[in-house]
Amino acid sequence: MENYVLVREGFLDRRWWAVLLRGLIAIAFAVLAFMWPGVTVATLVLLFGLYALADGISSLIAAIAGRYHEDRWLLVLEGIIGIWAGVLTLRAPGLTAALLVFFISIWAMATGFLRIVEAIRLRKQISGELWLALSGVLSILFALMLILRPVAGALSIVWVFAAYVLLLGVFLVFLGVELKRFQVTH
Repeated sequence: MENYVLVREGFLDRRWWAVLLRGLIAIAFAVLAFMWPGVTVATLVLLFGLYALADGISSLIAAIAGRYHEDRWLLVLEGIIGIWAGVLTLRAPGLTAALLVFFISIWAMATGFLRIVEAIRLRKQISGELWLALSGVLSILFALMLILRPVAGALSIVWVFAAYVLLLGVFLVFLGVELKRFQVTH
């Protein structure tokens, strides 16, 4: 019963749908990227910018919708980083593939660490924190792969990024479903 009270009063207060929506947006993005594997770098820049912006905005909405939770600053920071990456990418669509890889790797590394910290800090307050932590680990592994292989071709980046976002979306959907199930059972 105590965990239920914490979830209801925390920033996940009846906001399971926001987590689920973030996951569905990520999956939709991945499907589009897989459908158009021959996209140009400019199109990939646009898709990444839109995804990062949407993810950042939804993180901020989830943080603002919470009620006085001590850890919501992590979600605010994740939202600010997502919005920053999205706006920066959309303002400079002529980025080269190397610069795109750099921006994507910084974004993935930062959000990965933040998600792991969120999972650790919220482990006693939410159900399904494993999915949040796994999405963070996945983000960090993706960032490391991009850092170690920066000369990968644009087509490779599309496929790898789409696979990463697809898995990230699936993890977030599982987390959203788990949060909904936790809310219903308590």
